[in-house]
Order: sequence, then C-alpha cells, then structure tokens
Amino acid sequence: MTTVRTATPSTARAINDRLALDLLLEQGPLTATELRDLTGLSRPTVADLLERLQRSGLVTQAGERGEQRRGPNARLYALVASRAHIAAIDVRSVGVSLVIADLAGRTLATAEIPAGPASGGPTGSGGGGAAGGGLAARTVATLLDTARAAGVQQLHTVAVGIPGLVDPATGRLDNTGGLPGWHTELIAALRELPGTGLILENEVNLAGITELRAGAARDRDTFVLLWLGHGTGASVVLDGRLRRGASGGTGEIGFLPVPGTDRLPSASDCEGGFHSQVGSSAVCALARALGLPADEAGDAAAAEAVVHAAVAAGPAGAAFLDAFADRVAVGAAALCVVLDPGCVVLGGEVGRAGGLELAARVGRRLAELSPLRTEVRVGAVGGGGVLGGAVLLACDAARQDLFGGP
Repeated sequence: MTTVRTATPSTARAINDRLALDLLLEQGPLTATELRDLTGLSRPTVADLLERLQRSGLVTQAGERGEQRRGPNARLYALVASRAHIAAIDVRSVGVSLVIADLAGRTLATAEIPAGPASGGPTGSGGGGAAGGGLAARTVATLLDTARAAGVQQLHTVAVGIPGLVDPATGRLDNTGGLPGWHTELIAALRELPGTGLILENEVNLAGITELRAGAARDRDTFVLLWLGHGTGASVVLDGRLRRGASGGTGEIGFLPVPGTDRLPSASDCEGGFHSQVGSSAVCALARALGLPADEAGDAAAAEAVVHAAVAAGPAGAAFLDAFADRVAVGAAALCVVLDPGCVVLGGEVGRAGGLELAARVGRRLAELSPLRTEVRVGAVGGGGVLGGAVLLACDAARQDLFGGP
C-alpha cells in the first residue's frame, strides 16, 4: 500500500517562501501583485509570506511602482543581498585568486595572491615548509582583509576550486602527493574560520558548472566539458547534475590509456596517458615537430599561443590543427561511447584557443570514431570559469541555508 503524504502548513510555507525568494533573486524587485501572478498564490498567502520574509531580514521594501496602474503606487519588494556574503577561491600551483560576493552573486571585491618559486612541491617534500605555510597564511589573511575592506564582517560560505580529487562523501581533499603542501595547509586553515562553511570542489568541475549555468552548455542538461590546458581533465554533467563518481575521480581523463605513447600511465603518474598527447607540453612538442615555433617551456600560456597562431595562420596551420584534433578526438570518443553526452565542450586555455576551427575538426574526427551523434562546442567561460563556478556553489549553499525549502 502506498501512503500519500500531504504537506504540513510549515512545509507549504517554506516552499512558498523559497519560490518567492527565487523569483526576487532572478527577476529583481517585484510588487505583491507580480508575485501573485508569477507564483499563482493567493493574495493573503503572498501578503503573509512578504511579512514573514521582511521579519527574517531576507526581503525589504525597495521603492514603489505606479506607472502601470491607477491609484496608489504599488510597493516593490527586493531580496536583501547583503543578508549573507560568500567567498570563492581558485587555487592553482602559481597562486590564488579570490572573490567576495553577496547573496545574489554580485562581486564586491577581488584579490590575487601569487605563489613564490619556493612554495611548490608535494606534502612531505619541503612544499609544506616556510614558503608554503606562509602562502597559506597570507591567503587567509588576504581573504579576511579583502572582505573587511568590502564591508563584510562574516563570510557565510567559502567555496574553493582546487586541482585533485575531492571525496564526495566527506568533502575532503585527497592529496595523493602530487599537490603542493601549501594547498592542504590552506584548506586546513580555511576549515578553522569561525562560523564559515567550506566547500571543496575540483577546479574542472567548477568550470563545468559555469558552462552549464552561464556558458556554452546552458541550453543542455547533459554534456562533457573537456578541459585542455596545462593539464587535462573533464567535467561530466548528466541530467543537469554534476557527476563526481565514488571517489571524486570522474573526469580524470588524463590517465586514459591511448595509442601513440611509449608507455602506459600508472596510478600515480598520468604520463603515458591521454595527458601525454594533449597536455601543454605535448601541444608545444607537436607544433615543433610540424615546423611551427613553440616555446620550450611548454606551459599553458605557450600552448595557448601555439594554437592561436595555428588558427591565425590559416592553411599553414592546418596540419597542426588536424593532428591535434585527432588526438583530442581519441579522448573525447572514450567519453562519448561510455556516457553518450550528446555534447562535448572544449574548454581550458588550449581548448578555447582553438575556437571553431579546432571544434569543427574534433567533431568530424569524433564522428568517424564513435557511432553516437555528438556536437562539439567551444567553451564560453575563460580563466574565470573556476571562480564563477565557486561563486555559484557558495551562493547555492548560502541560499539553501537561509531560504530553506526543497
């Protein structure tokens, strides 16, 4: 026998409040009449919820609107975006970027904290020494100073995008030894901030969230973001939900064994895997092999410059773009035949540098490798995609806490 449960009055109120708050967040100040029209709720219900939300400090009167009606002007109601504040942090090997934002996701302040040359190295190899510890402490101090300068005394939630695996069950960073020691020291220091929630997420996953909600995949609920930069990764979104896997490792495509390498990857080293074919060093090496100039540094900036130059060179860059697209398509095909996402977005510095020229080539090659119809798009979010996704996650957490509801 199926038991049918009806919503209690308190549950109904929470649902109605959340509906109204979401509308005020999305559409800006609204009148009570507009809220009734948009929600389908009765006049007394809307009046009650507006009174209740004003008492809670989440909604305030924000002027009047009278240009479309006779009689007294209608009061406008708005979300109090200053009711809570969040921070978003993008942690890279070269330093940290951060954003302070309000409940509506509006940026209030930003800061950059560069890492010194001595701050690298995995935990236990010197990376957690004075330089690493100093950077972690400096980042937390900068975060708090930046918030105070913006008039923010308390952060509700801090969301951090970081390389590596984040355990979906515990939310903790799984440092297998490849991350600088100051990364883990920074996370430990952030956990100690009083009254502040902490969310950790893989950086490519955050970029995927941004592409889903504000980028190249905002019209789709299923897609894969293939990140091509200094390293290689993927963000998998199925049925509108980010998929992390049992250990947070969904999308670690750099470890995928592929043809064309001289060895197989190992559990601790992705060299010999897909990363060896499409990582920034491989991009620069491929360009040199085909007679194109490429910086020996082989970092993301050098690889991005190579791809930009190949696109700009027209026919002279076609051989490089064809060869690189062939490599990218191998990894994309592996994702597509397993997940059937219907859409692959090329992101990261290198993926976006290729633009439509690279995307079209990957799409054609992918159609030869996979029986599944897959569209290939260019990522819409650049270097700010990680921070953008962190802002979205932090705001979601703060709103869920303050707004309640389903």
